[in-house]
Amino acid sequence: MSRNGLLAALAASLILSAGAVVAQEQPATPAPAAQAPVTQAPAAQAPSAPAANAPAAAAPAEPQPGVQPAQPAAGAEPSTAISLTLPHDLSPWGMFMAADIIVKAVMIGLAFASFVTWTIWLAKSLEIFGGKLRARRAANAIGNAATLRQAGRALGHNNGPGALLVRAAEEEAALSAGALDHVSGEGLKERVTSRLARIEAAAARRMSRGTGLLATIGSTAPFVGLFGTVWGIMNAFIGISQAQTTNLAVVAPGIAEALLATAMGLVAAIPAVVIYNVFARSIAGYRQILADASAGVERLVSRDLDFRTVPPASAMAAE
Repeated sequence: MSRNGLLAALAASLILSAGAVVAQEQPATPAPAAQAPVTQAPAAQAPSAPAANAPAAAAPAEPQPGVQPAQPAAGAEPSTAISLTLPHDLSPWGMFMAADIIVKAVMIGLAFASFVTWTIWLAKSLEIFGGKLRARRAANAIGNAATLRQAGRALGHNNGPGALLVRAAEEEAALSAGALDHVSGEGLKERVTSRLARIEAAAARRMSRGTGLLATIGSTAPFVGLFGTVWGIMNAFIGISQAQTTNLAVVAPGIAEALLATAMGLVAAIPAVVIYNVFARSIAGYRQILADASAGVERLVSRDLDFRTVPPASAMAAE
């Protein structure tokens, strides 16, 4: 091989080795080895070619003058989204004023039912307290009396149920006085018991007046509030369909109005149920006091019947 052939082989090997080194350092840059056969530069300048291209490949792209930066797509949301705020007045009064007319009617009805509940509670509490006090005094007076006449004098012209029991027994005894000389007193006892039972029932009915309304409110108010809830949610869904969005600012007001109707239904129902149960126990205690007074009157009637056969001196001593 001649001297020129050796030099050419050496130059080719140097170009290939330089291209391999550049390919390892810059994988994204096209391999200089593929450009080596096209380059006619001498062997001494071959290694400097990729070194000159390396800074150009690594340098960041500079914005061209007069070229605007890329704008986001038309349907894409901007990075700084417009914040949709909720209504400022989410107080109960504000939600009531913003509610539908049907929901407003439901809320007004429930508020009125709650007002009626507390009015009945105040009036009936005073009535039951006074009725129990009068009945207890009458029962004590009847229990301390020895005869029916003495019990009548102790109660005087009182208009309470206890005084009515004593007067009813006196009237029945007076009406049956002519027949007692010929018959036993069992008929008188039955008639007195019947009249006393009717007086007790009338007093219990009078004392229970108004509690049925409490039971009605307690049982129906939750369902009325549920109706308002359903109507409010329907309006919320209609608002969603009209606004073509499920954003919280559109959904929240209708849901809040619906929940307010439910809350008002519970506010009206829970106190009504509790107060009704309290009154039921109190009226049961009132009827028990009247029963004790009625039993005392029956004892006095039975005692008077027994003393009819006793000499007058003993009867006067008993009185």
